[in-house]
Amino acid sequence: MTVLALIELDGATGEPIDASLRAVGLARSLGPVSAVVFGDKAPSGLAATDVYLVEPSSVDGYAPVAWARVLAGLMADTGASAVLAAGTDRGNEVMAHLGAITGLPMAANCLSVTPAGDDVHRLVRQRWAGLLLEDAVLEAPVALLTVALDAIAENVPAGTPGAIADTSSAGLTVHVHKPDLADGDLAVRAAESAVGAGGISLASARVVIGGGRGVGGPDGFAPLEELADLLGGVVGVSRVVTSEGWRPHRQQVGQTGTKITPELYLACGISGAIQHIAGCAGAKHIIAINTDPGAPILAHADYAVIGDLHQVIPALVAALRER
Repeated sequence: MTVLALIELDGATGEPIDASLRAVGLARSLGPVSAVVFGDKAPSGLAATDVYLVEPSSVDGYAPVAWARVLAGLMADTGASAVLAAGTDRGNEVMAHLGAITGLPMAANCLSVTPAGDDVHRLVRQRWAGLLLEDAVLEAPVALLTVALDAIAENVPAGTPGAIADTSSAGLTVHVHKPDLADGDLAVRAAESAVGAGGISLASARVVIGGGRGVGGPDGFAPLEELADLLGGVVGVSRVVTSEGWRPHRQQVGQTGTKITPELYLACGISGAIQHIAGCAGAKHIIAINTDPGAPILAHADYAVIGDLHQVIPALVAALRER
């Protein structure tokens, strides 16, 4: 029985985002994976047996209902036993539409999935923004799942069920798919503005430089931008920064923003409210720079610098430039 995996592509590189590779990793534990890509070529890094390329002429850009309709059609064509997507904003939205179209239940933010008989799967999934793990049972002829952004470690040995270390796309069977869509399926489409186009997305960045109230204002982010550029990363912010209007909401890290899973999260002037921790807990390494030795984020940090970010960041930038 095939398993369908929706693949999201990075807008800058055209390659799968890490969250989608993790979704493929979990999908592989359920059976042979057929990747679904909305694009004109098969991307690299897919540990799948097949890939369905949905013609860009059929679906121009991100259209959640149309994407869900395509998945519903492929479910029927392939006899899929499960459909998985990354637990990103788009993944959760598309899978919710797919559940509404097919009348099937959808389970979000799964960490593990184990078949337990005909039409039954046992799940472990995140609740309360990852602060609670739930054991659940999903009963449905086709399992619709989104995968928690920090569900699968990237260093799982190749050959292990759920591993994503084997990212070769050699031997992929490519199918060009032209879906039959109604005008209503394309009524809602998202277009990325020129300001937000290009570059690395917050959700897929390997390095995130975070700024909070301690940055002091809009002008205080210039050193953080410089550091992020040197490290090949992006800037993220706490909720208070967006509330003050210093930075756009798309840069917010947290329960009501973006959940991130970078190799390094450098949190500058961020106190560490529980909603923010829910968004950055998936980072492999957290370094906090704060003048307050009692700031809650220090309890979650691997390393902490007790000092003024306006002195620490320029010094760090200067040291990096010297090297």
